[in-house]
Amino acid sequence: MPSAECFRVRSEIRMAMIQADNVCKTYHIGKVEVRALRGVSLAVEKGEFVSIVGPSGSGKSTLFYILGGLTYADSGRVLIDGVDFSALSDASRTRMRRAKIGFIFQKFNLLPTLTAEGNIAIARDIAGESNGAREREYIAHIFRLLGIGHRLAHHPAELSGGEQQRVALARALVNQPAIVLADEPTGNLDSENSEIVLRMLRQSNTELGQTVLMITHNPQAAEYGDRIIHMRDGAIVPPEKDPQWSHVRD
Repeated sequence: MPSAECFRVRSEIRMAMIQADNVCKTYHIGKVEVRALRGVSLAVEKGEFVSIVGPSGSGKSTLFYILGGLTYADSGRVLIDGVDFSALSDASRTRMRRAKIGFIFQKFNLLPTLTAEGNIAIARDIAGESNGAREREYIAHIFRLLGIGHRLAHHPAELSGGEQQRVALARALVNQPAIVLADEPTGNLDSENSEIVLRMLRQSNTELGQTVLMITHNPQAAEYGDRIIHMRDGAIVPPEKDPQWSHVRD
């Protein structure tokens, strides 16, 4: 078994796009301490599609929020494209998120007062992206692949759950981020819409070279990744220690 130091050096040499070193997080609920993450270390290489699976309460979503700079770890460090995310100020962290990361959430997080097109456009406005011919062509390509071109004038309340998630996916991809972080992107979808979303994530990974890290409880969805990381009780474990995965493999 290689030492943690050897693993860290090898990861940095291979230019990890996402790297976590001994990340810990504890929540305090009243007088109870809940150890959500117990020294998690991982590396995701540039252009890799990695799925993280595990049962509810395994720490997957906590890890997602820490890797995306949406919350702080208690200890350890997170590097995004070689930059120590945990050492940045809030303002610098926000700028890096805008520049490098696209987020996809299970609950869509669309603004109800904006149309589908407005929800997508606001992501480009916040990032300060240009709107030249190449960008417009790319956006139109995304709309075609997701099948939402005819629904852009509708508000979220007028869209099905599958359509809302496809709009959320378009919003995450329009700025061509280097990293896409997806938290249970198919959790509220039927099988048809799940396949559309997963195919689009795979395509953005292969065509654009985007690094994709997807959190999921669904073993079938996890198979879309190049590699699967298993979590249980706040730690990375081998597949046989993941009860859900062991059951699927039996």
